[in-house]
Amino acid sequence: MNENEFQKKKEEYFEKVKEMKTTGMKFTSVSGEEVNPLYTPDDVKDLDYMKDLNFPGEYPYTRGIHANQYRGRLWTMRQFAGFGTPEDTNERFKYLLANGQTGLSVAFDLPTLMGWDSDSEYSKGEVGICGVAISSLRDMEILFDGIPLDKVSTSMTINSPAAMVFAFYLAVAKKQGIAFDKLRGTLQNDILKEYIAQKEYIYPPNPSMRIITDMIEFTTNEVPQWNPVSVSGYHIREAGSTAAQELAFTLADGFTYIEHCLERGMDIDAFAPRISFFFNSHLDFFEEIAKFRAARRIYARRMKEKYGAKSPRSWWLRFHTQTAGCTLTAQQPENNIVRTAFQAMAAVLGGTQSLHTNSMDETLALPSEKAVKIALRTQQLLAYETGVINTVDPLGGSYYVESLTDKMEAEANRIFDEIDSLGGVIPAIEAGYFQREIADAAYRYQRELESKDKFVVGVNEFVEENKKIDIPILQISEGVEKRQVDRLTELKRTRDNAAAQASIEKIKAAALSNVNLMPVLVEAAENYVTLGEMVAALKEHFGTYEESVVF
Repeated sequence: MNENEFQKKKEEYFEKVKEMKTTGMKFTSVSGEEVNPLYTPDDVKDLDYMKDLNFPGEYPYTRGIHANQYRGRLWTMRQFAGFGTPEDTNERFKYLLANGQTGLSVAFDLPTLMGWDSDSEYSKGEVGICGVAISSLRDMEILFDGIPLDKVSTSMTINSPAAMVFAFYLAVAKKQGIAFDKLRGTLQNDILKEYIAQKEYIYPPNPSMRIITDMIEFTTNEVPQWNPVSVSGYHIREAGSTAAQELAFTLADGFTYIEHCLERGMDIDAFAPRISFFFNSHLDFFEEIAKFRAARRIYARRMKEKYGAKSPRSWWLRFHTQTAGCTLTAQQPENNIVRTAFQAMAAVLGGTQSLHTNSMDETLALPSEKAVKIALRTQQLLAYETGVINTVDPLGGSYYVESLTDKMEAEANRIFDEIDSLGGVIPAIEAGYFQREIADAAYRYQRELESKDKFVVGVNEFVEENKKIDIPILQISEGVEKRQVDRLTELKRTRDNAAAQASIEKIKAAALSNVNLMPVLVEAAENYVTLGEMVAALKEHFGTYEESVVF
């Protein structure tokens, strides 16, 4: 068929489809983008295979950073775990490892995330409720009791007080006799997205960036297998952003960390290979796959062409994925198993290196053992029963997926220009740009649900009234807080308080100087200075941050 015949057939097809009956549903992506009834070679006519796709394992890595992808190594299967006391979570870790999990992922309670000790007045009623309570090295010792840190990869979802919690972890490694260069894992440690979306910040942006740059420098030199930052789009998406906003805002944050390290005088090829990313896998199957593919391409091009990285490992965008918590429903919670499976498959088809699958009960409580096992089994079923690991980038070449990937890249570049016009990420945060953009996107989607332009099964369609929820729910004992406070009281009574106070003064002095904070924090951890005491010491010089109101 020649070009004229093809164009004629295409026009006839679209005219025919235009006249045909439809379901009445709105044919847009979750992000509100129009979706055509059909995609053809015309939609990818400008695609240059070698320049825009290339083979897996070849720049710009659209088709994956490894030539043989999951044929060589499966993604790391992580389940986010943390609740109650360190003893409770240690037991859950051992349960997950015994059931085939290949990496640990620690969830901390709200007081820990905010840098408060369990005995703080701000912690009352929240200790151990949404994650594990960690106030000191003593808690961290219990959390990893019987778990050799050189045998597991550990991910920790912690941001503002990440330096202090990491210091506890390093101190545990020293007590286990494990050299820092044997440790593998990831800190989320992404403070910029806290100002944008999650709001668990302590210090203002600039001192926070100093702490993170110190951590990247320290791990590059001392803990070379550790990922010091996992730049997180997950929470940006959970706050209501579109897929393209998640992609662009996340990469812009990552580039900001890179630029601060370069300003410090660090060699980009020394630290860039250890910066990782963390994305959401949302409901729109194809949009998510395109997002992951576009992310790799954008990142590789920017790292090579703008920042001058020479090592291919610096061009690789490595990422962890979590299925979308915001899509889980309290109504008909078993449906969440199916949602999670689709989202997990999108992440795998998009080439993730690590994956967490949400549990069906997470809108009701922290996951029960039954729910978390089903979530883990979902990943194992994907890996061993569906055939998705057999070939690399199986949707590569799809007219629809390639067109979506191109559009995602173009929209992300447009957003980068907007951010640059505001002076960069930190000025854009202070101007309220990100907050407004996310709020507008979330409002549009909510209106679509209310008008039934979009459906959520069990919520605004296929509703079952007064249906009793019949799944086991994890309950956190009221005694958790008392046990944690009692342990902290005993720690403060029995530790060497002169050594602890001397460490606190060293932290204050380090904040005023240009020395790297991490060695001082590790020493403080070893002297059983608490999380809250370390955070307070830095507040004296760094101050705290208050967000301006955005309308």
